[in-house]
Amino acid sequence: MVEEMRIVLRNYGKIDPLKIDDYINAGGYQALKKARGMSQRDVIQEVKASGLRGRGGAGFNAGMKWDFSYMTPADQKYVVCNADEGEPGTYKDRIIMENDPQSVLEGMAICGYAIGANKGYIYCRGEYPYVVDKLNQAIKQAVDAGVLGDFDIEVRMGAGAYVCGEETALIESIEGHRGEPRFKPPFPGVAGLWGKPTVVNNVETFANIPVILEKGAEWFKGIGAPSYPGTKVLTLTGDVVNKKFFEVPTTTTIREVIFGLGGGIPGNRKFKAVQIGGTSGGFIPEHLLDTPIDFDSMSAIGATLGSGAVFVMDETRDIVDVVTRIAKFFEHESCGKCTPCREGTKRMHELMQKIGSGQATEADMVLVNRLGNNMKKICLCGLGQAAPVPVLTTIDHFKNEYATKLLA
Repeated sequence: MVEEMRIVLRNYGKIDPLKIDDYINAGGYQALKKARGMSQRDVIQEVKASGLRGRGGAGFNAGMKWDFSYMTPADQKYVVCNADEGEPGTYKDRIIMENDPQSVLEGMAICGYAIGANKGYIYCRGEYPYVVDKLNQAIKQAVDAGVLGDFDIEVRMGAGAYVCGEETALIESIEGHRGEPRFKPPFPGVAGLWGKPTVVNNVETFANIPVILEKGAEWFKGIGAPSYPGTKVLTLTGDVVNKKFFEVPTTTTIREVIFGLGGGIPGNRKFKAVQIGGTSGGFIPEHLLDTPIDFDSMSAIGATLGSGAVFVMDETRDIVDVVTRIAKFFEHESCGKCTPCREGTKRMHELMQKIGSGQATEADMVLVNRLGNNMKKICLCGLGQAAPVPVLTTIDHFKNEYATKLLA
């Protein structure tokens, strides 16, 4: 039986999130104090050596991202926390911010010291106004206590655009522009917010930082998968007994998540599929359930870890119907900046509707595959590149369900 290991959620249920003294008494801000006694380079090397990779979806090495900004000379640098969390089924960042906001602030302040930035922004999902209130209270308490030094943090609210989970679209939004992704390079680490070097990390990523500085890179590297060390916070929804959140080492398998911590499928029904990583994640059939949840193992089976959302479906669910609804979601959320995504998501939804209504032929299936694979290669940002993944993975693993809906 797999057991939880709480690093990010280390203070969950143990402290009052709106009392900074509780956080400090639990060891809070000792890591920031330690960091300030180190050189900037040594702090970055510690984060880099830990192997911590982004917990927002892309899985990029956090220390390496910090290094880009540190090495880029500029009169102003920024630290941005991506708390947009627009992925359906994902709420782990909300849990962290609601229950331990100071850990996020401390992680950002450590990053600010390491790269030479004195200004930070938390870009929070527009549907989380009560979380914004908590963050602002936490920031005020940190300022009043003098723990942040000269590092200033400001909260900005999004307006409900899914695409603003992509770091450059998020930056555009903070600047007051329409939330659309930028062409890269240059990457934000070199030219981000207002053209200045900017580190953009996810809430969960920043919440890991104080513990890594406190306990050391070698300690962190010893947990979970070597290529994706540490833990992952997962949010479990769908046809499963325990609909809740967990934090587990990254060596944990999908089967252990669903049938161990999740309690299995209710009503004695059979498992059909699981989608991991949110709406843009691939669907995984039963024979792949023993795959570990680490980033690289998931990628190897054509799926993604993403934000850690785990959506379970039992045998009564219609795969084509579910994927058609997902295709509709992406058509709605495409920002429209690049043609492959703007036109591709619309056409994908139309084709899925045609398949679902029993009006499609084998030629339409060939077209769906071709369209999806082209979108993965040529769309400007992660939204368009990932939009066809649910369709393509279900075609791969559930061919029979599609075949029954095709015209003879």
